[in-house]
Amino acid sequence: MKKLLIALFAIALLPKAAQAQEYVETFNTQHQYDTQYTEAKMKYAFENYKGSHKSWHKKFYNELKDLLGLTELQERYKDFKPKAVLVSVEDLGFATRERWKIWTEPTMILPTVITRPKNCTEKMPICITPQGHNKNPEAYSGVITSPQDSIAVATKDADVALRAAKFGFIAINPTTRAFGDTRHPDAIRKDRPHSCQYYMQRGVLTGRNLIGDRVWDVMKIIDWALENLPVDTDKIVVTGNSGGGTVTLYSGAMDPRIKLCAPSSCFCSFEASIGTIHHCPCNHIPYIMDLCNMGDIAGLVAPRKLLIINGDKDEIFPIGPAREEFKTVKAVYKAFGVEENCEMYEGDGPHRYFWAGFSDFWTRHF
Repeated sequence: MKKLLIALFAIALLPKAAQAQEYVETFNTQHQYDTQYTEAKMKYAFENYKGSHKSWHKKFYNELKDLLGLTELQERYKDFKPKAVLVSVEDLGFATRERWKIWTEPTMILPTVITRPKNCTEKMPICITPQGHNKNPEAYSGVITSPQDSIAVATKDADVALRAAKFGFIAINPTTRAFGDTRHPDAIRKDRPHSCQYYMQRGVLTGRNLIGDRVWDVMKIIDWALENLPVDTDKIVVTGNSGGGTVTLYSGAMDPRIKLCAPSSCFCSFEASIGTIHHCPCNHIPYIMDLCNMGDIAGLVAPRKLLIINGDKDEIFPIGPAREEFKTVKAVYKAFGVEENCEMYEGDGPHRYFWAGFSDFWTRHF
């Protein structure tokens, strides 16, 4: 009896997962990962956090910054200043389309298109538009190189940087790292649209990931713009679609200089999107679900302006789970007392950008 009591006491002290193991009869990959998602720590899930919203924001921000590799990059390049060289200028009538090369690291050169409205003599809003998985890095700036570009511009608002310039922004359209001229030579030779897998596989060896690196690029472009362009610092905007939306979301979470963060076609719960549906590996960050879900990341933009743009027929970022995840965002903004500063725009359509949602939000809030 004594031995039995000791055994029962020992079992009671075991973690719940160890006590309640259930063995499946048939292996299923999705069930395997659904179990892992359920067991993820979600340390900074806002709905379960016990401290104040300000404590949540500060601690979560610092840990996410570490996980993205930004703390290490800032220490490594603490004396680094972005360098830029103007390559060409094209007259568009209402604006000039400038092609630049911008160094965001000593070894990283991003081709960048800046569409600058003419006669801008005073401080102006800037709109940085990181692009997603598009073969043509200049499509956002209205540069057409294929029939696919023409279709995307005509039906998916894919010329977002050109539209922003017509709307009164200095539009900055950087090549997203692993695209365009920053692809691996094999990808360029074989005419592949990107080198995301190459970057992820090699970057992880030194603790880097593409989302963190791309956020770093946005931050360095803002550094350069503040030094070299007539920027209205109260009107720094980042917006992009799909992979560019992901860069937008994390950039808004990490850089308080961004006053409007408007990610498009990238917002959902991790479980229902990149954890279930096939996505490029550049969407993934090791250990991210031990910290949070996507709504928590969006909450880090608070109290600044946030517009989530989703298509109601998006098959890779489903609208149902996106709506559920947005409830977390609203809860964070409510805790900050600025619930009106965040909105979710649902466009009638699939995985694409919706300029109407962005332009309406900007007009009402700025």
